[in-house]
Amino acid sequence: MTLPENLERVLPEIGRDLFDVLVIRTDFSDDDSWNAVVGELHRPWGPGGEFAAAVQLVDAPAWSGATADEVLAAVVDEDLIVVFLADRGTMKSPARALLALSTVWEDVSGLDPVYYQELIESPDPREFRALPAAVHGVQVDLALGNVDFAEYAGAASAEPDQVLRPI
Repeated sequence: MTLPENLERVLPEIGRDLFDVLVIRTDFSDDDSWNAVVGELHRPWGPGGEFAAAVQLVDAPAWSGATADEVLAAVVDEDLIVVFLADRGTMKSPARALLALSTVWEDVSGLDPVYYQELIESPDPREFRALPAAVHGVQVDLALGNVDFAEYAGAASAEPDQVLRPI
């Protein structure tokens, strides 16, 4: 997809808290699905719904069709650990699972295999799918360092549909 010259894929300045979930919409094919995702994201979360949902949404057509790599290239917030995409998979899935992307994923292609063989052979995962109801817990746990991204990716991969649910 080629962007018109007047559109750029630049993340807006967001005055966000460390615990705010950042969701970028990259698929604009189904507004009803998007509205369902947004509704789920704004629901209180935690045991008994005790925590207010804190969400920052990027709903800009410039992001239509953006790939995970394009989104990660645009992330400049050093405190951002994970970003969630509402992509084609989200909109087409009955579960509306968002794509979680680690912003600290490391490209191992340039590492010296003599010293980094284990890391090269089994790099940390950089993505997994999560229900909208699960993303707040993911964001908070990652921000606090309670759980790392690979643990969540492993939990998602253990599910029959490869989608993380609220814990």
